[in-house]
Amino acid sequence: MDLYSGHINKLIDELAGLPGIGAKSAQRLAFHLINMPKERVERLAKVIVEAKENVRYCRECFTLTDQELCPVCANEKRDHGTIMVVENTRDLAAYEKTGKYTGVYHVLHGAISPMLGIGPGDIRLKELMTRLEGEIGEVIIATNSSLEGETTAMYIGKLIKPTGIRVTRIASGVPVGGDLEYIDEVTLLRALEGRTEL
Repeated sequence: MDLYSGHINKLIDELAGLPGIGAKSAQRLAFHLINMPKERVERLAKVIVEAKENVRYCRECFTLTDQELCPVCANEKRDHGTIMVVENTRDLAAYEKTGKYTGVYHVLHGAISPMLGIGPGDIRLKELMTRLEGEIGEVIIATNSSLEGETTAMYIGKLIKPTGIRVTRIASGVPVGGDLEYIDEVTLLRALEGRTEL
């Protein structure tokens, strides 16, 4: 037997479909939304729709942005000769929080995982190799310390080595199996500073 009417159940089901939102959190959010003033709910809905319509990939690094170039790639003060390769936009944001990295990024949008059927052609490796045709001095591989992240790092290293560009991997200050977005800034900074040659 359903506890709530159809509209409430639909709202709870939609919210529960979001990543990291369980049944109880979805229920709590649904009741919060229902009790919000109508104008705030309409503003929230409008912002969600506008974000969906206007957010796209940066033409350089492929992070999410609502401009042609993201703020990092558009910043002329950044070192455009150093590229840090990350798995997703959340990892980029984690490194930006350190305030110490002055290069630019390349977002792969995934990692190689034969078990899940994700190969090199399914992530943004071709675009990375195109970027390396410019004046690039170093590529820092900052994929997660998971099996998939390590596999991706080794694959990228083998692709780039013949070009003569310096390839480094972030140090193991990042715990194995840890996701970059959940790691504190000090640990991320130590991992960056202790990176090693691949």
